Amino acid sequence: MKYLIIGLGIYGSNLALDLTALGHEVIGADNRANNIGAIKDYISTVYLVDSTEESALGVLPLKNVDLVIVAIGENFGASVKTVALLKKMGVRHIYARAIDRLHESILQGFGIDRILTPEQHAAADLTKEMELGTRVTSMAVDADNYVLKFRMPEYYVGLTYDKLDLADYGLKIVAATRPTVKTNILGISHNERHLDPRSDGRSRRHNNRNRPRQRLQRPIPQDQQLNTPT
Repeated sequence: MKYLIIGLGIYGSNLALDLTALGHEVIGADNRANNIGAIKDYISTVYLVDSTEESALGVLPLKNVDLVIVAIGENFGASVKTVALLKKMGVRHIYARAIDRLHESILQGFGIDRILTPEQHAAADLTKEMELGTRVTSMAVDADNYVLKFRMPEYYVGLTYDKLDLADYGLKIVAATRPTVKTNILGISHNERHLDPRSDGRSRRHNNRNRPRQRLQRPIPQDQQLNTPT
């Protein structure tokens, strides 16, 4: 796909590099020469323009890209004006970054395809990691539901799936994997992870909207531990 990213600060430039690494064509635009200079050798094309000026936006290949991403975050006014101008110019597919709730609310009024909230997402991920006591990778399904991937905390080792109390924390098992030791043709052992067929979503259904949150910090008593591995 072909992307145009407006705003090549830390977030926008990293996004441009990641998309380029995946084989996409990326065009970048920014009003700061140092940002342009830092990335010009790594993406397809760069433009030094002020995106708050309609005449400047007019030089960008807006009709020749699949998606325009407004990655401006620090300059609230520039972000909103850029999105407004893009909509006025008939750009069909727009993503835009929001740095806070007010920014997000204003962008919602433009009816763009997606609002990006990387700072909020990063904070939410860190909160989940601290809550679970393990590293978490998450994907938002909607405002209230996430798919989480994490290593099972140590204090659950020894319990079978039906003994886990994850539902008490608003969690439900979708799938679980187990490491299997494999040996390659050189005789070197390594772990491969495979889906455990017993992890069939047996954790109880649970609605935690009106329930006080608990923390996953207590150890499992010895007399409750089972010998079956998780």
